[in-house]
Amino acid sequence: MNSEPILPFKHIQAAHCENGVTMSLLKNAGVQQITEPLAFGIGAGLFFVYIPLLTINNGPVIAFRTLPGLIFKRTCKALNIPVVRKKFRSKEAAEQFLNECLAAGHPVGCQVGVYYLPYFPKEYRFHFNAHNLIVYGTEDGNYMVSDPVMEHTNILTGYELERVRFAKGALAPNGQLYYPKENTIVTDDQVKRAIKSGIKKNVRNMLTLAGPITGVNGIRYTGKRIKKWRDNLGLKKAGLYLAQLVRMQEEIGTGGGGFRYIYGAFLQEAHGYIPNDDLLEISQTFTASGDLWRTAAVQAAGIYKGRIGSQEDFNIMGDYLLEIAEIEKKAFTALKNIKWQ
Repeated sequence: MNSEPILPFKHIQAAHCENGVTMSLLKNAGVQQITEPLAFGIGAGLFFVYIPLLTINNGPVIAFRTLPGLIFKRTCKALNIPVVRKKFRSKEAAEQFLNECLAAGHPVGCQVGVYYLPYFPKEYRFHFNAHNLIVYGTEDGNYMVSDPVMEHTNILTGYELERVRFAKGALAPNGQLYYPKENTIVTDDQVKRAIKSGIKKNVRNMLTLAGPITGVNGIRYTGKRIKKWRDNLGLKKAGLYLAQLVRMQEEIGTGGGGFRYIYGAFLQEAHGYIPNDDLLEISQTFTASGDLWRTAAVQAAGIYKGRIGSQEDFNIMGDYLLEIAEIEKKAFTALKNIKWQ
């Protein structure tokens, strides 16, 4: 008889990995109100940053959401849920602690690299180390995995799991795992307060962080830079930079457009806890932003695939981001000015 633990765990598919892991871990820990949009919004997940001096996969660092791990951390903190989070230097210690968590009845979230995930389609396997999944059991030395972006659960061998938990490079996960420390019942009033705090934090992050490369300012800055890429970088390298933008926008989780749609859905769900109709109107603004991000991705793809490539094409691409910056500035300013009940 197999005595290895397979915990009672419901796999839930989601649009984005960390949102999905946060939602699934909290639902399985008793927080029944949580949804993917609520996790994303309470965790103040919407963001933008462009860091030209850092590169990943031969392109500049561009991110459309907050740093990995913060959505889970912020959501749990806002709902007053204690968490356990650990990183490891030793692969053996990481495996032992994981097994102890499972034996104690704790499904765990793990930060991993996607390049060596065997169940990922080959076209999505590149060196990106900020993916998140849940390990919820062992059987015959293998690990049962709930990856929120996949339709079904998967199985990894001990070696395969170790390999992705200790992937090398930027944002190396170092065996990081995390989980809610205990089952928790959360009240609707707690959710309401968490929604407000998440919105206020996201407003600050998008409107008031210092420097030109983050938030709304970062979107505007990137749009202006794109207009200069063809002359400054040459058509080939400029095309690679745009390919990087699209990869980070459309292939890493839900990317730029998708995150805006999720945030719009968050505001609609927030309206159920805070019946202010401004939330519904602002939600539509984020949907419009998501639509324009998708339009910009099509323009960028046309350039890096060689179908178009004139300076005017780069100007159009840059103008899309300038327009997006104004739309998101309007949306976050409206959120900032909401009169909370």
